[in-house]
Amino acid sequence: MKKKVILTLLVFACSLLVVVALNYGLSAGVMHNYPDAEYLTSEEASVRPAYGQLSAKEQALYTALYRGIEEEKEIIPLPFEVKGNEYSKVFRILEKQEGEFFYLDSVYYTAKKVREAKMAYKAALDTKLRRGELESAVQKAVNGGSDIRGGYYIATYISNYIINRCKYVIGDDGGYASTAYGCLVEGEANCEGYSKAFNLLASKMGLESQVITGTTDRGENHAWNQVKIGVEWYNIDVTWEDTDISGEIRSEYFLRPDKVFYRSHNADEELFKPFECTSDNWNVYKSSGHHASNLEQAVQIVKNALSSGNNTIDVELSDLDTYDKFKYLMSSEERILPIMEETGVSTDGTIVIRFKENIDELCITVIIDREE
Repeated sequence: MKKKVILTLLVFACSLLVVVALNYGLSAGVMHNYPDAEYLTSEEASVRPAYGQLSAKEQALYTALYRGIEEEKEIIPLPFEVKGNEYSKVFRILEKQEGEFFYLDSVYYTAKKVREAKMAYKAALDTKLRRGELESAVQKAVNGGSDIRGGYYIATYISNYIINRCKYVIGDDGGYASTAYGCLVEGEANCEGYSKAFNLLASKMGLESQVITGTTDRGENHAWNQVKIGVEWYNIDVTWEDTDISGEIRSEYFLRPDKVFYRSHNADEELFKPFECTSDNWNVYKSSGHHASNLEQAVQIVKNALSSGNNTIDVELSDLDTYDKFKYLMSSEERILPIMEETGVSTDGTIVIRFKENIDELCITVIIDREE
């Protein structure tokens, strides 16, 4: 009898432990069923090249985060448990590439193992209102370019649209300067805000684009974009295109190949490898006849401009030696006066030659003025 009582008590104790363990597992999330792995639709994926570079497992994680953040969930169940570094990689890519998630904080929670994603959102009482404002701003931009065809012309439209409506600011200070909202709604953004805005508009207008982060040749943190035109990838830095002077744009940062662009930019390849940009097909200087492979060609560009009544002349040189020789020639009154006379331009009064230089990109603007 005593054995039966002891056995019954042991069974009861074991059952109680099982119940307690189950309750703990359920409350801690350990025993929850994993949601099925889902993926972005083919249409969504077609304008997200960074997503396309991920593994199937990473894409499922990206999709779970995307859907959850879209609904502003604070806790997002993941389709499987992942290592902390795997989670960090996917979150950091998504945070940079998804411009519409301006309300998502770049600070994130992680652990050695991540089963559920805990989200941190920017503190705001009017997120719904702000989301509506961004949607309206994006739609306005898209509608304004609805009749534009061809990747080059769409990229040009988006770049000019942003430059004409946004002012560059340094830092963020907890605001929206590093977001597409700051760029497209508030009209003020840093480099990350510019690049996220370009990325967002490009995706809405059917272009493949991705945000690239890295450093400048001076070691400063920076962000820009890569965009696919036809079958080729190009680098574009809308921030550096913007001079904050009405009507003035730096063409040397628009649709550039790596060999030129990486003179001043260094891409971070920690999260994913940027596409190789080898084509120079859309070089603005070449298409406009303002690229010179030698000094004679550079002088001819100046003559053509002066003959057409233009005294502000943009020139891209092929190498530093030609650049230096051209600048020296343009600095010499004895040399510039014959060029002006040859093209029928009056040399009366005092001639003033000014330069706007970008020696990193081997581009120079020559401005020939006259003091009456």
